[in-house]
Amino acid sequence: MRGVTRPGWGGRFAAKMRGESGMSTAEYAVGTLAAVAFAGVLLKVVTSGPVQSALSALIEKALG
Repeated sequence: MRGVTRPGWGGRFAAKMRGESGMSTAEYAVGTLAAVAFAGVLLKVVTSGPVQSALSALIEKALG
């Protein structure tokens, strides 16, 4: 059974080049808020009258 080994020079170099990996809790919160805001705007656009009528016309044309 082998013990814990330290990464070679390549692993250490790659870790230094990457910097911090992952997101902190604050970054998750900001990312979540941005995603929710985008979803809200998208929902508002898709449920608007002109877009709904255009989608309905497109579906009717495809099925008809």
